[in-house]
Amino acid sequence: MDSPLDKLFRQISKSYPDTPFEVHFWDGSKEIYGNGNKKFVLKINKKEIVSRILAEGNLGFGEEYMKGNIEVEGDLQELMQFGNSEVYRSIRFPIREKARLIRDFITMRCTVANAKKNIGRHYDISNDFYKLWLDDTLTYSCAYFENVSDTLKGGQLGKYEHICRKLRLKRQDKLVDIGCGWGGMMIYAAKNYGVKSVGCTLSEKQYEYAVNAVENEGLQDKIKIHLKDYREIEGQFDKFVSIGMLEHVGKEFYPDFFAAAKRLLKPGGTGVLHHIGTIEDRPTDPWIVKYIFPGGWLPTLPVVLDMMNKHGFAYYDIEDLRMHYAKTLDCWIANFENRIEAVSSLMLDNLGSQDKVREFVLMWRLYLNGSSAAFKYGTNRLYQIVFSNGLKNDLPLTRKYLYLPR
Repeated sequence: MDSPLDKLFRQISKSYPDTPFEVHFWDGSKEIYGNGNKKFVLKINKKEIVSRILAEGNLGFGEEYMKGNIEVEGDLQELMQFGNSEVYRSIRFPIREKARLIRDFITMRCTVANAKKNIGRHYDISNDFYKLWLDDTLTYSCAYFENVSDTLKGGQLGKYEHICRKLRLKRQDKLVDIGCGWGGMMIYAAKNYGVKSVGCTLSEKQYEYAVNAVENEGLQDKIKIHLKDYREIEGQFDKFVSIGMLEHVGKEFYPDFFAAAKRLLKPGGTGVLHHIGTIEDRPTDPWIVKYIFPGGWLPTLPVVLDMMNKHGFAYYDIEDLRMHYAKTLDCWIANFENRIEAVSSLMLDNLGSQDKVREFVLMWRLYLNGSSAAFKYGTNRLYQIVFSNGLKNDLPLTRKYLYLPR
């Protein structure tokens, strides 16, 4: 097979000599790239999709994968790491695609009016959907595994404990949780540290679940949840936490986010910002923006720290939990694949046709595996930043307090 696609594969193969693979082309021909046991087989079922892949990169690949025109047998993540190769990333979008991306950026800007729609598209799919493959704390963010043998639930509870220790929570503290999800952080803090919390989410499904969870735990006197934008939360708090929220803020609204944090956190108060970041300041993958996280943007660490400086925050501890998120995602992937029949049955009721269900399943498979690959092989990072509102604080001189027995 002598074609531009074959040339691309050969160039990529040179960059990844330890990842041999096989490609089955639409005309029945097969090519092996690299030496050794193949990690995966890529099937290109239609000739006409080649131009899409070469012209549109991840967007074209992702859409054709969702349609079933591209199939992958074997380790999907080994394929997804190729997205980081210079030759693949050199693919440029045609003018029409650039115009569409600009239009999407404008319509998906995370204004107060748009943010709820953006969040709803991902988080309001169905609580039952997320229950199928998250652990029973319904936590949808990076876990913290003290041991490789830890379960997913153990890792999620470990994450909450790790953050509580970084915050140095005390019973008399008032905590604000920006982007509280299904309420797991606040419930853990209330049950284990006795603190009172206020949280907010823009997802109606998350809000309904979290309110019920708080009632079921009998914690109504300690936890208050608002279906509001972070810019609308009022009050002052001793401690501030935000887990997996900054990714949804949008680059142009970082000043709004940190201004809200400044307003909410008392002078000298401690905060923990837990968020996905990247080492490259570039637009979010267009397939991710279109199908997974509209309005999303991953910040670099220097951008976040510069924003903190501008708003009078002093950062004291920065931890990268990159491989913890890769392990978290692999746990989710295993759960998702093990419950694929239940996922399909549930989504058939929501989507109405088997074709739409098949596309939905392929979309989520690509998203989860692509995300894990991005942490293992690519530019994604998971930062936990401990900071205080101003230079005056009571943080200890060392980190010993994080690891002492309770």
